[in-house]
Amino acid sequence: MNISLKYKHALVGGSSKGLGYAVAKQLAHSGAKVTLVARTEKLLIKTVNELQKKTGIKHEYILCDYNDHEKYKSIISDYIKKNQIDILVNNTQGPKAGDVASVSMEDYQNSFDLLFKNIVYTSMLALKQMKKNNWGRIINMASVSVKEPLSYLALSNTIRSSLISWAKTLSNDLGNNNITVNNILTGYFDTERLKELNTEKAKKFNVKVKEVYTTMKDQVPIKRIGDPEEYGFLVAFLASDKASYINGANIPIDGGLLRSI
Repeated sequence: MNISLKYKHALVGGSSKGLGYAVAKQLAHSGAKVTLVARTEKLLIKTVNELQKKTGIKHEYILCDYNDHEKYKSIISDYIKKNQIDILVNNTQGPKAGDVASVSMEDYQNSFDLLFKNIVYTSMLALKQMKKNNWGRIINMASVSVKEPLSYLALSNTIRSSLISWAKTLSNDLGNNNITVNNILTGYFDTERLKELNTEKAKKFNVKVKEVYTTMKDQVPIKRIGDPEEYGFLVAFLASDKASYINGANIPIDGGLLRSI
């Protein structure tokens, strides 16, 4: 199956590394013009140059920090007013790890700004042009923890669940505009974020990081950690016309980690 996103413009959050980078790379290789969003300019420049060399398409980047909601709003609104976005991939860095007893009310508020307000604000801006064009894709990169909460990710569990519910509501309203809204429930992937979480977990339980990884792999029926490239393939499919009948879905990509139906 050939997936072509030629003449489409994609905005991908948190895309200078990790899963966001894998998504940006696959969308670019599928023919889309990609605008990367992240807070480290050196990595953004490197990634944009790399993608341009491999695809021959002029890509762009936006430098901003998702942790500063007000500043983020100003930067992203200015960009979207001047640029049409066909494919919006919502992805931010995750909030700090910790169980319910270790996080504060301020932590919850900051996480709400990071994981919910930023994404809703960006989506509503992009939707104006999508509706005019009668075509669009909104893809939210979430987590399997919204279905089966992980004790050490209290903030992520809570706020991402709200986002999933909001996205489902939005999908019901946009179906007749040829705009789909879907959520990806992310399992364990080989990224810097996973290394950080596993290091934190190893410290908490006073074990080696290698042991944490072994336990993690054993929990997954196919007995391995995901390759970010596999994630990029899924997003490219959801962004294409091939997936036009998939809407309002929560799609796990986790090697079978989720035990619930």
